[in-house]
Amino acid sequence: MTRVIIVRHGQSTYNIERRIQGRTDVSTLTDKGRSDASKVGKALSNIVFNAIYSSPLNRAKTTAEIIRGELVDKSAVHQISDNLIEVDLPLWAGMLSSDVKDKFPEDYQTWKKRPQEFKMVINDAQGTREYFPVLALYAQAKQFWQEILSRHQGETILIVAHNGINRALISTALGIPASGYHGLQQSNCNISVLNFSGGLGDPVQLESMNQTQHLGDALPSLRPNHQGFRLLLVRHGETEWNRQGKFQGQIDVPLNDNGRGQAAKAGEFLQDVAFDFAFSSTMARPKETAEIILKHHAGIDLQLLDGLREISHGTWEGKFESEIEAGFPGELERWRNVPAEVQMPEGENLQQVRERAVVAWEAILKAAEENNFQTGLVVAHDATNKTLLCHILGLSLENFWNFRQGNGAVSVIDYPDGASGSPVLQAMNITSHLGGVLDKTAAGAL
Repeated sequence: MTRVIIVRHGQSTYNIERRIQGRTDVSTLTDKGRSDASKVGKALSNIVFNAIYSSPLNRAKTTAEIIRGELVDKSAVHQISDNLIEVDLPLWAGMLSSDVKDKFPEDYQTWKKRPQEFKMVINDAQGTREYFPVLALYAQAKQFWQEILSRHQGETILIVAHNGINRALISTALGIPASGYHGLQQSNCNISVLNFSGGLGDPVQLESMNQTQHLGDALPSLRPNHQGFRLLLVRHGETEWNRQGKFQGQIDVPLNDNGRGQAAKAGEFLQDVAFDFAFSSTMARPKETAEIILKHHAGIDLQLLDGLREISHGTWEGKFESEIEAGFPGELERWRNVPAEVQMPEGENLQQVRERAVVAWEAILKAAEENNFQTGLVVAHDATNKTLLCHILGLSLENFWNFRQGNGAVSVIDYPDGASGSPVLQAMNITSHLGGVLDKTAAGAL
């Protein structure tokens, strides 16, 4: 496995001024930007990196140097890669975001709503030409992966770059098209973790995305002009069958003591969040997890939705992997490699899970919209959460294994324009409240 940790640069002077930076190299890190870069370094200090890559632009390069200075093992050489440079917006660079909206209203709407179609007409030494910044950025990200992954098989590398290119790196790794460019958030000095099994196109797992807890921010801040609501999607705490590696599915296995502890830590982590509403699967393990979290939130009634229950594994339930392999030769391998094609014997397939989970999710969105709620808690299961993440990001169920969901982990989904608008995955699989930057929860069977 190749582990890749991706960090966005610290706060810059242009960030403060709300200017479009693009490939300009005028802005510098603020004092907060430098301080936050140091906090990233401390959070990553005990990880041994085989290589460190950064953008050549000052704000990213300086962030990388500060992080490296905090590492216990400083043997990794800091290398510059032009393929980590930020999205090129030559006609807007240096302008205030508000001025861009006013002077280029149609282009700005295309940039926000249909980024894959966004273009600029450039007049330079090459003549007059049309340039598609986001499409070019995604091609650049793919080129970076193709060069770097083959060079660092089985190693751990650090990447320090920018908002746009980081989104493109994560998107191209997972197969998210350029139309989903604005569907991922990258806060200043956040930490995201990708695990590659091989090269680009081979199985890859997004272990976590947009962690900001090392900066003192439990959850990423809302985007400017946020008019909608936020949902926190949580996986239940550990059960004894998770620990043992048994497939539980719809057998109603309760939390074990460690699982209750994980739920309590999630509750402490979320205690300052002002929840307006809460939903859970009808099953015991997410229901108890939700109830433990809600001990900090008096007056919030927990509503149960059957559509959020775990996948039915049918006759696999209660069995270890070795027993499943003996009884259904080759099916576990298919489940790992082509999950959308597997029909659980006497159980469900992922499409059935997705259909009922999305109906439940839509009911939650409707409740938030109709009641003008701001923030909701949703507690469900590994497979259910993964199918919902595929739905939220517009991915097929073949992407099911691209997402890690640790026991007691928190993911953050914003609907900045309300239920009818496009969702934004603000953060995924936060487990820092359970022990550090890397997910140390039990992997567990479903």
